[in-house]
Amino acid sequence: MSDVKKIATRDSYGNALVELGKECDNLIVLDADLAAATKTGVFKKVFPERHIDCGIAEANMTGIAAGLATCGKVPFVSTFAMFAAGRSFEQVRNSIGYPHLNVKIGATHAGISVGEDGASHQCNEDIALMRSIPGMVVINPSDDIEAKAAVRAAYEHEGPVYLRFGRLAVPVLNEREDYSFEIGKGVTLKEGKDITIIATGLPVSAALEVADMLAKDGIDARVINIHTIKPLDEELVLKAAEDTGRIFTVEEHSVIGGLGSAVCDVVSAKNPVKVTKIGMQDVFGESGPATELLKKYRLDAQGIYEQIKESM
Repeated sequence: MSDVKKIATRDSYGNALVELGKECDNLIVLDADLAAATKTGVFKKVFPERHIDCGIAEANMTGIAAGLATCGKVPFVSTFAMFAAGRSFEQVRNSIGYPHLNVKIGATHAGISVGEDGASHQCNEDIALMRSIPGMVVINPSDDIEAKAAVRAAYEHEGPVYLRFGRLAVPVLNEREDYSFEIGKGVTLKEGKDITIIATGLPVSAALEVADMLAKDGIDARVINIHTIKPLDEELVLKAAEDTGRIFTVEEHSVIGGLGSAVCDVVSAKNPVKVTKIGMQDVFGESGPATELLKKYRLDAQGIYEQIKESM
Protein backbone atom coordinates (compact mmCIF):
# COMPACT_ATOMS: atom_id res chain seq x y z
CA MET A 1 0.00 0.00 0.00
CA SER A 2 2.97 2.28 -0.61
CA ASP A 3 1.02 4.37 -3.14
CA VAL A 4 -1.82 5.09 -0.69
CA LYS A 5 -1.95 8.44 1.13
CA LYS A 6 -0.77 8.05 4.73
CA ILE A 7 -1.46 10.33 7.69
CA ALA A 8 -0.77 9.83 11.40
CA THR A 9 -3.97 9.93 13.45
CA ARG A 10 -2.31 12.28 15.95
CA ASP A 11 -2.20 14.83 13.12
CA SER A 12 -5.87 14.18 12.45
CA TYR A 13 -6.58 14.87 16.13
CA GLY A 14 -4.92 18.29 16.07
CA ASN A 15 -6.62 19.30 12.82
CA ALA A 16 -10.03 18.14 14.03
CA LEU A 17 -9.69 20.20 17.21
CA VAL A 18 -9.05 23.34 15.16
CA GLU A 19 -12.12 22.75 12.99
CA LEU A 20 -14.30 22.05 16.02
CA GLY A 21 -12.86 25.05 17.82
CA LYS A 22 -14.14 27.34 15.06
CA GLU A 23 -17.67 26.07 15.68
CA CYS A 24 -17.69 25.48 19.44
CA ASP A 25 -16.46 28.21 21.75
CA ASN A 26 -16.85 25.98 24.85
CA LEU A 27 -14.13 23.59 23.63
CA ILE A 28 -10.96 23.85 25.72
CA VAL A 29 -7.71 21.97 25.00
CA LEU A 30 -5.26 21.02 27.75
CA ASP A 31 -1.84 19.48 27.25
CA ALA A 32 1.06 18.46 29.47
CA ASP A 33 4.06 20.09 27.80
CA LEU A 34 3.64 17.94 24.68
CA ALA A 35 1.69 20.23 22.32
CA ALA A 36 4.14 19.68 19.46
CA ALA A 37 3.99 15.88 19.76
CA THR A 38 0.25 15.53 20.38
CA LYS A 39 -0.43 18.11 17.63
CA THR A 40 -2.53 20.28 19.94
CA GLY A 41 -0.04 23.02 19.10
CA VAL A 42 -2.07 23.77 15.97
CA PHE A 43 -5.07 24.51 18.18
CA LYS A 44 -2.95 26.68 20.46
CA LYS A 45 -1.82 28.75 17.49
CA VAL A 46 -5.40 29.51 16.41
CA PHE A 47 -7.03 29.69 19.86
CA PRO A 48 -4.33 30.59 22.42
CA GLU A 49 -6.95 31.76 24.92
CA ARG A 50 -8.56 28.30 24.92
CA HIS A 51 -5.38 26.26 25.27
CA ILE A 52 -3.90 25.46 28.67
CA ASP A 53 -0.41 23.99 29.05
CA CYS A 54 -0.43 22.29 32.43
CA GLY A 55 3.24 21.31 32.33
CA ILE A 56 4.50 17.83 33.06
CA ALA A 57 1.71 17.18 35.56
CA GLU A 58 -0.77 14.88 33.90
CA ALA A 59 -2.76 13.98 37.02
CA ASN A 60 -3.22 17.67 37.82
CA MET A 61 -4.26 18.33 34.21
CA THR A 62 -6.95 15.67 34.54
CA GLY A 63 -8.30 17.36 37.67
CA ILE A 64 -8.34 20.75 35.95
CA ALA A 65 -10.30 19.25 33.06
CA ALA A 66 -12.82 17.81 35.50
CA GLY A 67 -13.29 21.25 37.04
CA LEU A 68 -13.77 22.87 33.64
CA ALA A 69 -16.41 20.28 32.76
CA THR A 70 -18.45 21.23 35.83
CA CYS A 71 -18.50 24.80 34.50
CA GLY A 72 -20.01 23.91 31.14
CA LYS A 73 -16.79 23.62 29.15
CA VAL A 74 -15.89 20.61 27.01
CA PRO A 75 -12.22 19.93 27.78
CA PHE A 76 -9.97 17.72 25.66
CA VAL A 77 -7.09 16.39 27.77
CA SER A 78 -4.09 15.64 25.54
CA THR A 79 -0.93 13.67 26.23
CA PHE A 80 0.71 10.33 25.41
CA ALA A 81 -1.42 7.24 26.05
CA MET A 82 1.06 6.01 28.66
CA PHE A 83 0.44 9.14 30.72
CA ALA A 84 -3.24 9.69 29.94
CA ALA A 85 -4.32 6.15 30.81
CA GLY A 86 -1.43 5.01 32.98
CA ARG A 87 -0.07 7.84 35.08
CA SER A 88 -3.48 9.52 35.46
CA PHE A 89 -5.63 6.42 35.92
CA GLU A 90 -6.75 7.28 39.45
CA GLN A 91 -7.75 10.81 38.47
CA VAL A 92 -9.53 9.62 35.32
CA ARG A 93 -11.43 7.04 37.36
CA ASN A 94 -12.33 9.14 40.38
CA SER A 95 -12.51 12.69 39.02
CA ILE A 96 -13.97 12.03 35.55
CA GLY A 97 -15.45 8.53 35.44
CA TYR A 98 -17.14 8.39 38.85
CA PRO A 99 -19.02 11.73 38.47
CA HIS A 100 -19.49 10.94 34.75
CA LEU A 101 -18.12 14.30 33.63
CA ASN A 102 -18.04 15.52 30.05
CA VAL A 103 -14.27 15.23 29.56
CA LYS A 104 -12.59 13.89 26.42
CA ILE A 105 -9.16 12.27 26.61
CA GLY A 106 -7.01 12.53 23.49
CA ALA A 107 -4.29 9.92 23.98
CA THR A 108 -1.59 9.96 21.32
CA HIS A 109 1.51 7.79 20.79
CA ALA A 110 -0.29 4.55 21.67
CA GLY A 111 1.03 1.06 20.96
CA ILE A 112 4.46 -0.20 19.91
CA SER A 113 4.46 2.01 16.81
CA VAL A 114 5.76 4.78 19.08
CA GLY A 115 9.00 3.12 17.99
CA GLU A 116 12.29 4.45 19.26
CA ASP A 117 10.76 5.84 22.48
CA GLY A 118 10.82 2.28 23.76
CA ALA A 119 8.83 0.12 26.16
CA SER A 120 8.34 2.85 28.78
CA HIS A 121 6.31 4.91 26.29
CA GLN A 122 4.72 2.13 24.21
CA CYS A 123 1.37 1.83 25.96
CA ASN A 124 -0.22 -1.51 25.11
CA GLU A 125 -2.47 -1.55 28.16
CA ASP A 126 -4.54 1.64 27.80
CA ILE A 127 -7.63 0.11 26.18
CA ALA A 128 -7.82 -2.46 28.98
CA LEU A 129 -7.52 0.27 31.61
CA MET A 130 -10.10 2.58 30.06
CA ARG A 131 -12.57 -0.27 29.30
CA SER A 132 -12.65 -1.02 33.01
CA ILE A 133 -14.00 2.42 33.96
CA PRO A 134 -17.82 2.42 34.11
CA GLY A 135 -19.41 4.70 31.51
CA MET A 136 -16.18 5.39 29.61
CA VAL A 137 -16.46 5.29 25.81
CA VAL A 138 -13.30 3.91 24.15
CA ILE A 139 -12.55 4.78 20.51
CA ASN A 140 -9.56 3.64 18.45
CA PRO A 141 -9.80 5.09 14.90
CA SER A 142 -8.12 3.41 11.93
CA ASP A 143 -7.23 6.40 9.75
CA ASP A 144 -7.36 10.17 9.23
CA ILE A 145 -11.01 10.29 8.16
CA GLU A 146 -12.17 8.15 11.05
CA ALA A 147 -10.04 10.00 13.59
CA LYS A 148 -11.50 13.38 12.63
CA ALA A 149 -15.01 11.97 12.73
CA ALA A 150 -14.31 10.39 16.12
CA VAL A 151 -13.19 13.70 17.62
CA ARG A 152 -16.43 15.36 16.51
CA ALA A 153 -18.50 12.43 17.77
CA ALA A 154 -16.70 12.58 21.11
CA TYR A 155 -17.49 16.28 21.44
CA GLU A 156 -21.17 15.64 20.69
CA HIS A 157 -21.36 12.71 23.13
CA GLU A 158 -22.35 13.65 26.68
CA GLY A 159 -19.91 11.92 29.03
CA PRO A 160 -16.29 10.76 29.21
CA VAL A 161 -14.58 9.52 26.05
CA TYR A 162 -11.12 8.02 25.55
CA LEU A 163 -9.68 8.57 22.05
CA ARG A 164 -6.60 6.58 21.01
CA PHE A 165 -4.24 7.98 18.35
CA GLY A 166 -0.95 6.86 16.86
CA ARG A 167 2.40 8.36 15.92
CA LEU A 168 2.97 6.35 12.75
CA ALA A 169 1.40 7.51 9.49
CA VAL A 170 -1.26 5.00 8.37
CA PRO A 171 -3.14 4.54 5.06
CA VAL A 172 -6.32 6.56 4.53
CA LEU A 173 -9.03 3.92 4.06
CA ASN A 174 -12.30 5.77 4.48
CA GLU A 175 -12.07 8.58 1.92
CA ARG A 176 -15.46 8.11 0.29
CA GLU A 177 -18.63 10.17 0.02
CA ASP A 178 -20.86 7.70 1.84
CA TYR A 179 -18.61 7.39 4.91
CA SER A 180 -20.33 7.89 8.25
CA PHE A 181 -19.18 7.45 11.83
CA GLU A 182 -21.34 6.38 14.73
CA ILE A 183 -20.12 5.60 18.23
CA GLY A 184 -20.68 1.92 18.97
CA LYS A 185 -21.18 0.85 15.35
CA GLY A 186 -18.51 -1.21 13.59
CA VAL A 187 -17.95 -1.24 9.84
CA THR A 188 -17.79 -4.27 7.55
CA LEU A 189 -15.02 -3.43 5.09
CA LYS A 190 -15.15 -6.72 3.20
CA GLU A 191 -17.69 -9.52 3.15
CA GLY A 192 -16.56 -13.13 3.56
CA LYS A 193 -17.97 -16.51 4.52
CA ASP A 194 -15.07 -18.61 5.84
CA ILE A 195 -13.54 -16.57 8.68
CA THR A 196 -13.86 -13.09 10.18
CA ILE A 197 -10.97 -10.74 10.93
CA ILE A 198 -11.99 -8.06 13.43
CA ALA A 199 -9.41 -5.29 13.67
CA THR A 200 -9.08 -1.92 15.37
CA GLY A 201 -6.83 1.09 14.87
CA LEU A 202 -3.51 0.78 13.08
CA PRO A 203 -3.85 -2.90 11.94
CA VAL A 204 -7.13 -2.34 10.06
CA SER A 205 -5.32 -1.58 6.80
CA ALA A 206 -3.11 -4.64 7.31
CA ALA A 207 -6.23 -6.78 7.87
CA LEU A 208 -7.48 -5.84 4.41
CA GLU A 209 -4.13 -6.86 2.92
CA VAL A 210 -4.32 -10.15 4.80
CA ALA A 211 -7.78 -10.83 3.35
CA ASP A 212 -6.30 -10.52 -0.15
CA MET A 213 -3.46 -12.87 0.79
CA LEU A 214 -5.88 -15.43 2.22
CA ALA A 215 -8.04 -15.23 -0.91
CA LYS A 216 -5.12 -16.65 -2.88
CA ASP A 217 -5.26 -19.66 -0.54
CA GLY A 218 -8.97 -20.10 -1.16
CA ILE A 219 -10.01 -18.58 2.18
CA ASP A 220 -12.82 -16.01 1.99
CA ALA A 221 -12.25 -13.62 4.90
CA ARG A 222 -14.70 -11.05 6.20
CA VAL A 223 -12.99 -7.90 7.53
CA ILE A 224 -14.62 -5.76 10.21
CA ASN A 225 -13.31 -2.45 11.55
CA ILE A 226 -14.26 -1.95 15.19
CA HIS A 227 -13.41 1.69 15.90
CA THR A 228 -15.45 1.77 19.12
CA ILE A 229 -14.30 -0.89 21.54
CA LYS A 230 -16.68 0.30 24.24
CA PRO A 231 -19.59 0.16 23.66
CA LEU A 232 -18.89 -2.77 21.36
CA ASP A 233 -21.07 -3.43 18.32
CA GLU A 234 -22.32 -6.76 19.65
CA GLU A 235 -24.82 -7.27 16.85
CA LEU A 236 -22.13 -7.08 14.17
CA VAL A 237 -19.77 -9.37 16.09
CA LEU A 238 -22.46 -11.98 16.75
CA LYS A 239 -23.56 -11.96 13.12
CA ALA A 240 -19.96 -12.62 12.08
CA ALA A 241 -19.75 -15.46 14.58
CA GLU A 242 -22.95 -16.99 13.22
CA ASP A 243 -22.06 -16.51 9.54
CA THR A 244 -18.41 -17.62 9.56
CA GLY A 245 -17.97 -19.62 12.78
CA ARG A 246 -14.36 -18.45 13.22
CA ILE A 247 -13.03 -15.11 14.45
CA PHE A 248 -9.57 -13.55 14.58
CA THR A 249 -9.09 -10.24 16.41
CA VAL A 250 -6.18 -7.97 15.57
CA GLU A 251 -4.98 -5.04 17.67
CA GLU A 252 -1.86 -3.01 18.40
CA HIS A 253 -2.44 -3.62 22.09
CA SER A 254 -2.05 -6.40 24.60
CA VAL A 255 -4.24 -9.43 23.93
CA ILE A 256 -5.25 -9.06 27.58
CA GLY A 257 -8.15 -6.69 28.11
CA GLY A 258 -8.40 -5.09 24.67
CA LEU A 259 -10.47 -5.69 21.55
CA GLY A 260 -9.93 -9.46 21.66
CA SER A 261 -11.15 -9.68 25.22
CA ALA A 262 -14.20 -7.53 24.42
CA VAL A 263 -15.09 -9.80 21.49
CA CYS A 264 -14.55 -12.93 23.59
CA ASP A 265 -16.82 -11.56 26.33
CA VAL A 266 -19.80 -11.25 24.00
CA VAL A 267 -19.13 -14.33 21.85
CA SER A 268 -18.62 -16.69 24.80
CA ALA A 269 -21.85 -15.51 26.38
CA LYS A 270 -24.12 -15.40 23.33
CA ASN A 271 -22.71 -17.46 20.43
CA PRO A 272 -19.59 -19.47 21.30
CA VAL A 273 -17.13 -19.87 18.42
CA LYS A 274 -13.36 -20.13 18.38
CA VAL A 275 -11.60 -16.76 18.71
CA THR A 276 -7.87 -16.24 18.21
CA LYS A 277 -6.44 -13.00 19.60
CA ILE A 278 -3.59 -11.42 17.62
CA GLY A 279 -1.74 -8.58 19.34
CA MET A 280 1.03 -8.06 21.88
CA GLN A 281 1.33 -11.44 23.59
CA ASP A 282 1.80 -10.40 27.22
CA VAL A 283 5.22 -8.84 26.55
CA PHE A 284 6.72 -5.37 26.66
CA GLY A 285 7.94 -3.73 23.47
CA GLU A 286 11.42 -2.39 22.82
CA SER A 287 13.13 0.51 21.12
CA GLY A 288 13.35 0.43 17.33
CA PRO A 289 11.82 1.74 14.09
CA ALA A 290 8.03 1.40 14.19
CA THR A 291 7.75 -0.68 11.02
CA GLU A 292 10.46 -3.06 12.22
CA LEU A 293 8.74 -3.50 15.58
CA LEU A 294 5.43 -4.27 13.90
CA LYS A 295 7.24 -6.87 11.83
CA LYS A 296 9.04 -8.41 14.81
CA TYR A 297 5.86 -8.70 16.88
CA ARG A 298 3.97 -10.05 13.86
CA LEU A 299 1.52 -7.19 13.60
CA ASP A 300 2.29 -6.33 9.98
CA ALA A 301 0.26 -7.94 7.17
CA GLN A 302 2.69 -10.84 6.72
CA GLY A 303 2.83 -11.59 10.44
CA ILE A 304 -0.95 -11.49 10.82
CA TYR A 305 -1.37 -13.74 7.77
CA GLU A 306 1.09 -16.27 9.16
CA GLN A 307 -0.62 -16.34 12.56
CA ILE A 308 -4.02 -16.94 10.98
CA LYS A 309 -2.66 -19.75 8.79
CA GLU A 310 -0.90 -21.35 11.76
CA SER A 311 -4.05 -21.23 13.85
CA MET A 312 -6.20 -22.71 11.09
